[in-house]
Amino acid sequence: MQKSIPVSEPALSGNEKQYVLDCLESNWISSNGKYIGAFEKGFADFCGVRHALSCANGTVALHLALLGLGIKPGDEVIVPTLTYVATANAVVYCGAKPVFVDSDPLTWNMAPAEVERAITPQTRAIIIVHIYGCPAEMDALLGIARRHGLYVIEDAAEAHGAEYDQKRVGSFGDVSTFSFYGNKIITTGEGGMVTTNDSTLAARMLQIKGQGMDPQRRYWFPIIGYNYRMTNIEAAIGLAQLEKIDWHIQRRIEIARRYQANLAGEKVSFQPEPAKGRNVYWMTSLVLDEGIGISRDELREKLAASGIETRPFFYPLHTLPMYAVDSTGKSFPVASRLSAQGINLPSYSSLEDSDIDFVCTAIQATLR
Repeated sequence: MQKSIPVSEPALSGNEKQYVLDCLESNWISSNGKYIGAFEKGFADFCGVRHALSCANGTVALHLALLGLGIKPGDEVIVPTLTYVATANAVVYCGAKPVFVDSDPLTWNMAPAEVERAITPQTRAIIIVHIYGCPAEMDALLGIARRHGLYVIEDAAEAHGAEYDQKRVGSFGDVSTFSFYGNKIITTGEGGMVTTNDSTLAARMLQIKGQGMDPQRRYWFPIIGYNYRMTNIEAAIGLAQLEKIDWHIQRRIEIARRYQANLAGEKVSFQPEPAKGRNVYWMTSLVLDEGIGISRDELREKLAASGIETRPFFYPLHTLPMYAVDSTGKSFPVASRLSAQGINLPSYSSLEDSDIDFVCTAIQATLR
């Protein structure tokens, strides 16, 4: 029987079952219950912030953050072109315009110099994505935002526990967002979180995510809101995952280090780590060297034939049909190269060392 190695799967090895059964037995299964508050407090403490608000998923978290900051039609928000589509879609949900910038060749995150060039009088915010678990160059990006009076939103969907200058991501921006989809470092199945140190902003987002109801007057809705809440069952899973987050992160780093050691000397490069940063390797990602005689897609097909699932890098957003028209004539060479040559390898926390070695042997056999 052929070995089968998925690119990702959740590791549910803690108190998940116990906490979910507690929800079922107590009938607290919806958007109220003790696990919601416990998960929010625990995650706020983990990130080193005052407030964490749970929500339905990572895309909702982005939309909630933008709404809380008052992003509106006519505004522009700077977004890296190399990211998952939700980052830009959430901007459009607000009626605003995403403005794309190229990647930095070192970190693969948005290039600070390109951000500076993209600023116009309509720019209101920058969404900084920590791509694949690698923290962006926060000193440079925060400096740009301060000079131009712009909001900073961290999209840390892929980077739970990543650090920059010994400070965890999710604590730098005016507001930050996380995803707990099933393939993330920790999961609630679906689910998301918004973090901030701004108490006024936290209160505003709390009202928006609860249909806009006045917190002091039940069933009175002074604003239009959304049903963006997380369930108690999801929060129960999240709390159990959070209790083991240090193990999840350390295991992802160990997996990346083993891939890097095994494939040293091959014609591939891995995502570097910024000098002041700690990459948590949501995905161990590599980029094929130019001119090696095999394409990224050919390598993926060879690995699939051996039972190894991989994922391509995201398509740059400026190439997608709904966004291409606004990017006509613009050049994004770094993001385009990374996207065309990049592969995400199996990277989940419960992946065995022997499986990593099997993947590396298959890659070496294909590249040589």
